[in-house]
Amino acid sequence: MVRSKIVTSVKNKRNTFLLFFLPIILTTIGLFFIFDASSITAFRTLGDSFYFLKLQLIWMGIGIIAMIFFSLFDYRKLYYLAFPGLVITIILLIIVLIPGVGSRISGARRWIDLGVFSIQPTEIAKFGVILYLCSWFKHREKHAFGSFLLLLGFVMALIMIQPDMGTAIIIFSLFIAIYYLAGNNLVHLFFLAPVAAGVIYFLIKIAPYRLSRLMVFLDPQKDPMGIGYHINQILISLSSGGLLGRGLSASRQKYQFLPEAHTDSIFAIIGEEIGFVGALFLIGIFVLLLVHIFIVARKSNDRFGQLLAGGIFALIGLQAIINLGSMVGIMPLTGIPLPFISYGGSSLLIFFSLMGIVLSISKK
Repeated sequence: MVRSKIVTSVKNKRNTFLLFFLPIILTTIGLFFIFDASSITAFRTLGDSFYFLKLQLIWMGIGIIAMIFFSLFDYRKLYYLAFPGLVITIILLIIVLIPGVGSRISGARRWIDLGVFSIQPTEIAKFGVILYLCSWFKHREKHAFGSFLLLLGFVMALIMIQPDMGTAIIIFSLFIAIYYLAGNNLVHLFFLAPVAAGVIYFLIKIAPYRLSRLMVFLDPQKDPMGIGYHINQILISLSSGGLLGRGLSASRQKYQFLPEAHTDSIFAIIGEEIGFVGALFLIGIFVLLLVHIFIVARKSNDRFGQLLAGGIFALIGLQAIINLGSMVGIMPLTGIPLPFISYGGSSLLIFFSLMGIVLSISKK
């Protein structure tokens, strides 16, 4: 009995250790490649090769502080913050649409400029949606599917007005994943299939560029110098990396050939420089992190903790799969960042905060 308790204690400490340090390891790897991929662009446009690296370092420090805070905070008290968190999320998603408040970049309003830094409400929405849905489904509610659909439709509409198709896919998937994890009637989800198909058809109808992107996904050589340029540069980058890569800092695509090299497309630079073996090692770290989050969800002794850990597992797993899938051409490009790796303060802060919640659940 005593030996069993000691073994269990050692396993729990090892799990907590990995949950704390694996995100830091991933972010540290990301820092190197963010600098590598952005230094030339940053120097040419801003006169400072270290500009994006310094900003990401600051956000990493804030993120680690947030992770420690949430790890010490009793996650069960988050239940009472779920509804206010959802209200704040919806307010931010509305505010970002206001001209003069939300910053328009590449035709989309996704950032609120606060002067010193900008925040991306859609990243905060991921946190708010997980927290609210988990608190909602903490107690099994009957006849809640109608309310569930209304909330899903409202949040999705606010995100698509920006527009941000990639985040809309993530949020939709989160709704479905948490609904499934809560043990609700899965038959209801089949009714979403024709609705989702109708919505996709409508979105393509009002914005034909989405159809063009789909056609390029099916045939990357269809418009290699136009709308297919991005995916073609990604494929060139990955294919030139080969088995072992060109070597650290030896990427050629980072010389402003590859769009969004330090953000959404950073995995292409990673694959080019450290090759298939190095990229596989990086994916292995993600898998290890997800396995330990899954262990926390499985071993949690209360429903709220199980749903929270399950929702965080779903978010990190889905976002990594969608980003990596789009990089290797098995999914359309969606502009989804790679968790902990891609440049972006709002994303990094939210993911570190969510990992702090996982640590809090693990300790209980």
